[in-house]
Amino acid sequence: MAVEIEKTGKTIEDAKRAALEELQVAAELVDFKVIEEPSKGFFGLIGNKPARILARVRELSPAEKAEKFLKDIFAVMKLEVAVQVSESEDGVVMNLTGENLGILIGKHGQTLDSLQYLANLTANRGLAEDKIRIILDIENYRSRREETLRRLAVRLADKVRRTGERVVLEPMNRHERKIIHMALQDNYRISTYSSGDEPYRKVVIELKRGGRRERREKDFSVNSAERAEN
Repeated sequence: MAVEIEKTGKTIEDAKRAALEELQVAAELVDFKVIEEPSKGFFGLIGNKPARILARVRELSPAEKAEKFLKDIFAVMKLEVAVQVSESEDGVVMNLTGENLGILIGKHGQTLDSLQYLANLTANRGLAEDKIRIILDIENYRSRREETLRRLAVRLADKVRRTGERVVLEPMNRHERKIIHMALQDNYRISTYSSGDEPYRKVVIELKRGGRRERREKDFSVNSAERAEN
């Protein structure tokens, strides 16, 4: 239910400021309606009437809820962060910019992933349908991370090809595991699959059957690995 209050002031702007002070929200989230214009009485002394307005806090969209949630966190952390919002075919992208934001990325993006998870929960709370997907990024960290993972995949696949020994990567989230699988899906000598339980699930890279090391029982091809990650 929307919150609305009436306020008065010597001017309309004074009344608006009083309303914002009481509501404790940003001006862009409030709709104002002038109920009565201020007026001067007889000789400007008798019968003066103040401005009277109605201030109504409008309902936030899911994306605005997520953005407000993030800004509230940054305020508590005393971080000056600009949030640039755009839309892509994958969802609503919120790219964060500012000084010393490494603390928001964390090791291999773990903190960033956690913030993204919480932002999505906030955006979609109470929605049975028309849910949105929030993609959180910091100065294009995710694209740089993807490129790093692709190079890592190729380098480790070459090592497996040369030594015949499988390589087990460190635990990754589903999106990052999929990047590894996709990077090596066309390598006819290499097979990848995911092993273990979340949040410790890992990608395994090894030679396909017929190489120097046989594929173990219950392993999956890259195609089945892709299906598992989707």
